[in-house]
Amino acid sequence: MSKLHIKKGDIVFVNTGVDKGKTGRVLQVLVKDSRAIVEGINMVSKHTKPNAKNPQGGVEKKEAPIHISNLNLIDPKSGKPTRIGRKKDEATGVSVRYSKKSGEEIK
Repeated sequence: MSKLHIKKGDIVFVNTGVDKGKTGRVLQVLVKDSRAIVEGINMVSKHTKPNAKNPQGGVEKKEAPIHISNLNLIDPKSGKPTRIGRKKDEATGVSVRYSKKSGEEIK
């Protein structure tokens, strides 16, 4: 299995689908399914029965997973979507992600 280009907490841009053009923060990455849950993106209606957590029950809106191939990271310098690369940091020897557009490291 290859390493994913998206991590929890990243700001991403949606390339395709109903939410095309929107941006949001990654809440969770589902590595096995190659999907991510993004804040405010791909909202679905979930019907719930009354329970201890939600005594009223009813319809609740929640984020559904979206495939990571439909997401691009936002470049920290320009604020536009970019592809990412990986390189070793010369000082520490640790692999870091960097923006292909600006060359800036992504934290």
